Amino acid sequence: MKKNMLPDYKLIFTDIILKKHPAKELSCRTILKKDVISVLDVIKLNDLVFGTGDKTTSINNQKYRAYDESTIIDILKYQKRNKLNNSQLATHFKISRNTIAKWKKFSEHDSVART
Repeated sequence: MKKNMLPDYKLIFTDIILKKHPAKELSCRTILKKDVISVLDVIKLNDLVFGTGDKTTSINNQKYRAYDESTIIDILKYQKRNKLNNSQLATHFKISRNTIAKWKKFSEHDSVART
């Protein structure tokens, strides 16, 4: 049996902050105190510690992002809660509009299949 092993982001970011960016410890403390750090928390921490960077860097980093089901659901709930359209949500999370549309299509399909 292969268990889905995730990196210990809490330990990774704690080490980075303590060794390379100690001035940013206070701004990251609330996220690092959580028992479980979600993918969205990792994205927030990455922005807090390293900044957004230039456009080329952020585009290249976006290629390697992966979202689990719970994170996708959280993003779609954020959209409903804040009454955003797909373009606004895509800009906020730096995700493709097509990706969001695909997620919504699958979530609608799943909710119909469950009933």
